Amino acid sequence: MKFCAVICEYNPFHNGHAYQLGRIREASGCDKILCLMSGDFTQRGEAAVAGKYARARHAILGGADVVLELPASFAVSPAELFARGAVHILAAIPAVTTLAFGCESGTKEDFLALGRALASEDKPFKAALKEGMAEGGSYIRARNAALSALHPEIDEALLTSPNNILGGEYCHALLSEKSKIEPLPIPRTGGGYGEEILRADFSSAASLRLAMQDFKKYRRLIRKNVPAFVFDDCPMRAPASFEIAALCALAEHSAEQISLSPDCAEGLENRLKMLVQTTPEYSALLEKVVSKRYTRARIKRILAQNFLGVSLKAVKDFLASPLYCNVLAVKKENAEEILSALSGSKFPVLVKRGDISRLDKTARACMDTDLKAAQLYAALTSRSESEAATLFL
Repeated sequence: MKFCAVICEYNPFHNGHAYQLGRIREASGCDKILCLMSGDFTQRGEAAVAGKYARARHAILGGADVVLELPASFAVSPAELFARGAVHILAAIPAVTTLAFGCESGTKEDFLALGRALASEDKPFKAALKEGMAEGGSYIRARNAALSALHPEIDEALLTSPNNILGGEYCHALLSEKSKIEPLPIPRTGGGYGEEILRADFSSAASLRLAMQDFKKYRRLIRKNVPAFVFDDCPMRAPASFEIAALCALAEHSAEQISLSPDCAEGLENRLKMLVQTTPEYSALLEKVVSKRYTRARIKRILAQNFLGVSLKAVKDFLASPLYCNVLAVKKENAEEILSALSGSKFPVLVKRGDISRLDKTARACMDTDLKAAQLYAALTSRSESEAATLFL
């Protein structure tokens, strides 16, 4: 059995995701689709609009065959670590032969070339990066400027469009893992990543999250943008209490603890620690920290990382160690066959709660963060989802 993998959040699952899964099934030539999905917290540094089991169910009903959980430590990390963590798990599964991802433009060869460029951080690159950072720009902008200057053959769109950037990181990670998994870029349709304008039928996840804050007003449009099984669970909203909880964690932890977060650097911990004492409101604090150098997403990730206790050292340890394949959901009619194919993984496959006992010390530390994230999400939403077993749908 051959799996085509998709790294995703499905926050929420919408028509564009269903379209992508259909295209992947046609284009990949694989037998089954495996989704590696973020759990209860996302790469934007936010709590998800629905719990991981609800979103895993949506993925299966929308065309996936099995859903694994991307560990929380990677899910809330910056793009490079997010991609490396996901590929670290996928590369351990011999049955995964293809990795599909949405893109704004570019071919497989374009993304592999970008991946090679990202992997070759030589002295000229480091010098150009240092110069760009000295001008006050963000790390991503400085890095992209350095890549453009040193690799003029790379299309600028691959360095500026959000999904293309992530596609490049996936290819970088595949090369770093020396993986034989083949990348498969799938052109996006409908609303662009982060677009907040609600379209007639193919809106972005960001616009749907915004619309669900006023569900009565946008009910008809939301219905047109998501499959019926997703609409039945609407409205879905990230818990507002997360913002308060994140500020409480910021106030509680020392500057030294905050500095351990993967996205924290250059003394940001001191500024955040100072501001939380005088700005007890989440959005107002963000406005005071966000700048040309520090993006909103990066600051939100720091707050989420600090809230969950995710450190850069731990993430690096996890990347260097065997972890696990935590199965959230699987198609019932093919479950035995799918789980049999997954059993060839170099990492333990977790199907029931008792399987956690098979993990070594480092993998257990990674799982402990996942369990902590689930417990905190349950407390924030005043509801819990069973952590006892995989969903068979």
